[in-house]
Amino acid sequence: MSSLPPVNSPLLSISDLACERDSRVLYQSLNITIEAGDLWHVKGRNGAGKTTFLRQLAGLHPVDEGEISLLNNNARVIYIGHKLGLKEQLTADENLTWLAGLNGSSTQQQRYIALERVGLRGYEESVVAQLSAGQKRRVALARLHLCKADIWLLDEPFTSIDQQGIADEQAWLNKHTLAGGAVLMTSHQDITLAQVKVLDLSHWALQCSTNEHGDIV
Repeated sequence: MSSLPPVNSPLLSISDLACERDSRVLYQSLNITIEAGDLWHVKGRNGAGKTTFLRQLAGLHPVDEGEISLLNNNARVIYIGHKLGLKEQLTADENLTWLAGLNGSSTQQQRYIALERVGLRGYEESVVAQLSAGQKRRVALARLHLCKADIWLLDEPFTSIDQQGIADEQAWLNKHTLAGGAVLMTSHQDITLAQVKVLDLSHWALQCSTNEHGDIV
């Protein structure tokens, strides 16, 4: 990917970040700097605030306390949530046209190439309602290959994806970070890349009780 910053240059600063939900503090005093080349696996129990944390970084959830600052004014961010935001009645290409429009414009050829890269060659004009759960996620992930961004925020990108698809995704993560991009992602599956770092939100959580399933209550 072109125009990415040099590896190890700072991209994003998170200072004294806190999150409160339903009058309960999920995490507080979280301080971290995201650098070019970083791959962060965001972990924590169910209810620890992993999705909320990514949404805070994306500017989609209010910051209760602290500050999130882009350290590179030219840095661009893509957020792909667990809820994909696809319109079931539109085709894969039509959905990708809309998603790409959030970051700029695209041509049909560019969209078809992006869909091919995620394994959806031949499904470009298929209505999303007729696709499997894994194929729907691939439509959303095709945006990574279409829209140039420095920072990828990915909430459970391996969900409903087969083993070969997960291997393909890890290859994309590897290429992006080695080229100077950064990734923060949640996943219930392990990430096997050597450069992965772990950000466990429990380190910044108040002492909370849990139920028999390990969920924070």
